[in-house]
Amino acid sequence: MSVELLARIQFAFTVAFHYIYPPLSIGLGVLLVLIEGAWLKTRNPLYHRMAKFWTRVFALTFAIGVATGIVMEFEFGTNWATYSRYVGDIFGSALAAEGIFAFFLESGFLAILLFGWDKVGPKLHFFSTLMVCLGAHFSAVWIVVANSWQQTPAGYHIIGEGLNARAEITNFWAMVFNPSSMDRLSHVVMGAWQAGAFLAISVSAFYLLNKRHVRFARASLKTGLLVAGFASVMQLVTGHSSAVGVSRNQPAKLAAMEAHYAESAPADLYLFGWVNNKGETVNCGVRLPGMLSYLVHGDSKAPIQGLNAFKANERPPVNFVFQTYHLMVAVGMSLIGLSFLGLFLWWRGTLFTCRPVLWVMVFSVLGPQIANQAGWFTAEVGRQPWIVYNLLKTSDALSKVVTANEVLASLIMFTLIYILLFAVFIFLLDNKIRSGPDAHEELPGEPLAHLPRA
Repeated sequence: MSVELLARIQFAFTVAFHYIYPPLSIGLGVLLVLIEGAWLKTRNPLYHRMAKFWTRVFALTFAIGVATGIVMEFEFGTNWATYSRYVGDIFGSALAAEGIFAFFLESGFLAILLFGWDKVGPKLHFFSTLMVCLGAHFSAVWIVVANSWQQTPAGYHIIGEGLNARAEITNFWAMVFNPSSMDRLSHVVMGAWQAGAFLAISVSAFYLLNKRHVRFARASLKTGLLVAGFASVMQLVTGHSSAVGVSRNQPAKLAAMEAHYAESAPADLYLFGWVNNKGETVNCGVRLPGMLSYLVHGDSKAPIQGLNAFKANERPPVNFVFQTYHLMVAVGMSLIGLSFLGLFLWWRGTLFTCRPVLWVMVFSVLGPQIANQAGWFTAEVGRQPWIVYNLLKTSDALSKVVTANEVLASLIMFTLIYILLFAVFIFLLDNKIRSGPDAHEELPGEPLAHLPRA
């Protein structure tokens, strides 16, 4: 394999692995705020136990997320030195903002969140929970801003030539609010809320099926369903907005997402299929004629720029982008359906006894993870061959001295380490789930003997 392909595989692997955990942390942070807020309002000990249980799960995902994110920063310097020099001014600003506004905020209050239950007052502890949740969201803001600048560069000028060329910020806020950042941020945050909510739904359904911690499971399932229902619907809205933005800013990516080859013609929307790139057709596909044009322009006959409008060497890998995009959409629609089915059964009063639906909910935790990963691959592979859209090609962004054997060796090492980390994460998460919430926790001012069982 070439150095470029190995470096891309390594970065894709490490980012994809890291991207399991931050969405969970962000989503669980929202659940913690809701649950602890309910505890403050009602003083119901059940909410206190829920908050403490989900805080332990949050801490685990946060710790693994931090550990797996560090590697990527080293990869920028080792494998992608030209890219680092080119975007250093832009990325440096965004990552510095993340450190100041997000990481310090999140880490500073995390100790109170984890260890301050009996050491600070309930209001100060709730404030800490809010700050940790806010910090997790700020972290997403600045990472998405930096990534979005690669998709739709703005607020910069290029200085230098050749290998010495680099982007320099001329307008910080134009860089932050580049044409795709808000659409992509809202889509990413809603995906994170889904990840946390469906983890709570999955664990709660598992307890209900096994008749363990029933009161805890019912309350957690309700909370998870409320967040999941809202986030799933908003994911549809933000996804549509993102696709419309892609049609304006990255038409080659949109054309690849729906395998639209005609240079300029009304475009169909495919439900599924397999792209034959040579024949410029979709095999075994089911399509809705003119629907892509309608969704983008509100007119089923409006032309959309197709792949043939671009040089062959400036098109993304069409079938890969097509499949990941449709996988994301299919899973997203399934999560909407499951959320509303759960809310309907809750309204009917049969949710906690409907075992087939509870079994589906146990495995639903995988849904947001699959959709988030598929969406990320669609976004990143869809902008190829550009690493910075229309400015710097991926093939030109590599380090000039690194060899294929060096990248392969580090790829093998990271793979082994990450497999070990994942095994540790699953073991610890399984241990926490099997242990469950504290059933006889002593609360301030409440006699232990009077506490109801979780």
